[in-house]
Amino acid sequence: MNSVGAVSRKFFLLCLIFTLFSLGATAAGAQVSADSDKLLHRVFGTKDFQVKQFGPARWLKGGEFYTTVEPSSEFPGARDIVRYETATGKRELLVAASKLIPAGAKSPLDIDDYAWSKDNASLLIFTNSAQVWRQKTRGDYWVVNLKTGALHKVGGDAAPSSMLFAKFSPDGSKVAYVRANNLYVEELASGRILPLTRDGSENIINGTSDWVYEEELALRDCFRWSPDGKSIAYWQFNTQGVKIFPLEYNLGEPRKIVTGFPYPSLGAYPSILNIPYPIPGTTNSAVRVGVVSAEGGETRWMDVPGDPRDNYIARMDWAGNSRELYLEHLNRLQNTNDVLLADASTGSVRSIFQDRDDAWVNIMDDVTWLDGGAKFIWLSERDGWRHAYLGSRDVSAARLITKGLYDVISLSRVDEKDGWLYFIASSENATQRYLYRMRLDGSAQAERVSPSNAAGVHSYDVSPDAHWAFHTYSRADQTPVTDLVELPAHRSARLLEDNAALRANAAAAFTSKMEFFRVDVGDGVTLDGCMIKPPNFDPTKKYPVLVYVYGEPAAQTVLDGWSPAFYFNRVAAAAGYLIVSFDNRGTPAPKGRAWRKSIYGSIHPVVVKDQSAALKEFLRTLPYADASRVAVWGKSGGGSSTLNLMFRAPDLYKVGMAVAPVPELRLYDTIYQERYMGLPLQNVEGYRNSSAINFAEGLRGSLLIVHGSGDDNVHFAGTELLLNRLIELDKPVDFMEYPNRTHAISEGAGTVLHVNSLLLRYLEEHLAPAAK
Repeated sequence: MNSVGAVSRKFFLLCLIFTLFSLGATAAGAQVSADSDKLLHRVFGTKDFQVKQFGPARWLKGGEFYTTVEPSSEFPGARDIVRYETATGKRELLVAASKLIPAGAKSPLDIDDYAWSKDNASLLIFTNSAQVWRQKTRGDYWVVNLKTGALHKVGGDAAPSSMLFAKFSPDGSKVAYVRANNLYVEELASGRILPLTRDGSENIINGTSDWVYEEELALRDCFRWSPDGKSIAYWQFNTQGVKIFPLEYNLGEPRKIVTGFPYPSLGAYPSILNIPYPIPGTTNSAVRVGVVSAEGGETRWMDVPGDPRDNYIARMDWAGNSRELYLEHLNRLQNTNDVLLADASTGSVRSIFQDRDDAWVNIMDDVTWLDGGAKFIWLSERDGWRHAYLGSRDVSAARLITKGLYDVISLSRVDEKDGWLYFIASSENATQRYLYRMRLDGSAQAERVSPSNAAGVHSYDVSPDAHWAFHTYSRADQTPVTDLVELPAHRSARLLEDNAALRANAAAAFTSKMEFFRVDVGDGVTLDGCMIKPPNFDPTKKYPVLVYVYGEPAAQTVLDGWSPAFYFNRVAAAAGYLIVSFDNRGTPAPKGRAWRKSIYGSIHPVVVKDQSAALKEFLRTLPYADASRVAVWGKSGGGSSTLNLMFRAPDLYKVGMAVAPVPELRLYDTIYQERYMGLPLQNVEGYRNSSAINFAEGLRGSLLIVHGSGDDNVHFAGTELLLNRLIELDKPVDFMEYPNRTHAISEGAGTVLHVNSLLLRYLEEHLAPAAK
């Protein structure tokens, strides 16, 4: 037995040595160049390329002052809250970090965010934040009394990081918040905590939202104080009947990255996180809005018409007074948005405005009420362009304010006193963004406020009095700079954040500039495109092409503004690839309603048609682009587009890298997919033609699929379904799973670096970067 055992052990060791040698040889052969590896580690493994944001900043007294946070000189790593007089720049230390040290603690609170009471006498600090799906919205709250310096923790004996969306009452005497799906009010003077709801549970959600409303309607904070502070209006979600999508965590720790050897949880079994997640055509949560007294008591529910599971209450707030609410009421198809006024005391509702479209309608994030609450501002595409309208409480016809063949991208500020509407638009170049203003009565033409000599992307946080703004400006090759500007002259008063370190690092690392162009794809359609050439570009040579794609209605890729989303593309350009990206029809470019909604009911056939036509024209007109060596990659919706291009245009695309894709549209969520595709049973052919899995037999090139197994958004199951189809078809495919990672695939030390290294390594292995 001993001799047999010795032989077995020897054989095992030989096999192990051979295996390790083989793996080592494979890994060594697949490594990126030393220069690429160094750049990857610099860009994705350090903080050298992080964009610094100004703030969080808050306007005070209409814009006369503003507050922000600045590093503490007394406590390294901590921050003070300071106030500036806007016009003069006079600085005042309002809350030193030393005043934010709780009793028994040694260090100040870390400020994630903050809010002022209406009288600016008290400050609400949000700290110890934790992620809830996409954002860090759960944490602890502390109130600072500026007069006494007293520091009070809100929530009593609440568990750490368990409270959401705390906010002052209008008089500053109370704070309301959500905890464990119930709504509470706390009196600051006495410390008395009053539960306003008691039915919160796994299925009943008060004051915050379910998964799909949060992801697709950006609705998280779901309660509103009345202007008089006597009542609170809130959403309630009942998820009973919504089918459960279980996420399995094989390492036993839900939503955590388990590392180490030996396995730290030895003996642990996989765990399951059950998420009520509605897929197209299935049951949604039942949603309603109610009003409850801030002193407690019964909730008065609003009599919103229709089945609460087949309609959406996308937005709600007080309608300029404490008597009525306004609600944005979407039907299931999201092609009708009724603006309802609801009587807070009786619950009765009436419609005062309706927006309709043959495809889908947009919602208004914030409705501004004018003329004492008699009128309101609304954005609609009813004339073929997204324009601002003045609606009325008395149901009279809405009046057009902005006019012309251009889109209002977003509203920045309504200056009712002086009669101006400030908005973002770009009438001539869809890759750029500028601030305009126009008279509220619609007279005269829109005036451009952003400087005429500063092409690129401008964003603004305009003060309530519309005399000042925090202004951030960037270009594709120019890192963001934030300054304080005086409006409407756009005079720069002071620099707030120049991102000097990022600018220096980017200038040294990203030497190739981005070029913008337009490409005619036929039928009168012109797409915007951008390109990055390799360093030391030689037009007499031929370069491999890497196409970066998104293609769906949620985002553009071709923008003349600084974009960390392009960091991988810049690293790939430095490695020798010619980078190109196109925005096909259906992307949210400011090119009119017809452009954006041409994909309704048939997303990916349009993506494939436009993207492949643009690439063919690009290759035809540029002799240095090697048509025999083309790769494509994208994330999320871009991953879906990558699959469709690889399967449906295999003669063009030789290598594809799809990160967190949706191979089968019927597996994604109701709100997003039904908005752009309609209901599955009413558009069977459209769903089939837009789902990449149905065209997998077309794959001929090299394909890498990357997914996080803990993805609560685009579920890992869709990728598994596609892998099974490719196995069935005997199609070679490469696959990388990131355990427990979410849709971002960013959690855990080294993850971001590893993902990007994987992509470049795969690209170089299957499409050599050397120019010919």
